[in-house]
Amino acid sequence: MSNRTAIGVFDSGYGGLTVLRELQRILPEYDYLYLGDNARAPYGSHSFELIYKYTKQGVNYLFQQGCPLVVLACNTASARALRQIQMCDLPNSSDPTRRVLGVIRPTVEYLGQRSKGGQMEVGLVATEATVASNSYQLEIEKYAPNVRLTQKATPLWAALVEKGEIGDNAGVNYFVQRDLSELQQLTPNMEALVLACTHYPMLLPRIKQALPEHIQIISQGAIVAHSLKDYLQRHPEMDSRLSKNGITGYCTTENDQRFATMADYFMSEHVTTEIVDHISLTNY
Repeated sequence: MSNRTAIGVFDSGYGGLTVLRELQRILPEYDYLYLGDNARAPYGSHSFELIYKYTKQGVNYLFQQGCPLVVLACNTASARALRQIQMCDLPNSSDPTRRVLGVIRPTVEYLGQRSKGGQMEVGLVATEATVASNSYQLEIEKYAPNVRLTQKATPLWAALVEKGEIGDNAGVNYFVQRDLSELQQLTPNMEALVLACTHYPMLLPRIKQALPEHIQIISQGAIVAHSLKDYLQRHPEMDSRLSKNGITGYCTTENDQRFATMADYFMSEHVTTEIVDHISLTNY
């Protein structure tokens, strides 16, 4: 990108494009630089140490491109790396005024608003690492105490999306149906389902088929975008640092042609290889 003060958006792969799409819709005036670590995706089955290492490399890359603000559009990275980056790395960095935000707290705050009227039964599907971190439960205890949460790891879903298996596929249908049936057995009074992985909205038709109509399906893209809008209104000192030309650039650690092809599906618009850079994160 020619502009150097874009909002950075980081994800382990393609899933964060579902967040970027909503950011562009709700905050269209801003510039964005998206980085997908597709060569090492998905992150969900990796160790805490490896997820933190990979996420920090991605954040450092976006900082070096001039992004003063980075959104971790990845639940696994938000669960396993965000706190350490915020509490330890940023204060000791060359520019401690830079900021890194995640997707978990905005989602939990949304649940807090939804559950003000009384106890609410909520199911959640996510990667193994996100569920194991217990990050959602910890945040719910602080910001959404009326929510009773039941979590289920669905480790194959993100991998299927990364491979482009997002159509009406018998194998995909089987895994989605099986996992959601098990979750409903655990929480028969479920009122809402949180898709706590930004890859999962690409499976939305399959998910809807597997659930009763009364269950609200909560995707994170719009929630995160509205939260960022509120954050920038409350922090004009950060907003003033961000360029506003409506330009988006893309980076991937995998093949740029494959990224452009897959981005067409996620973004519902044509993404050309001319605006996609193939990069390496090993030096960050």
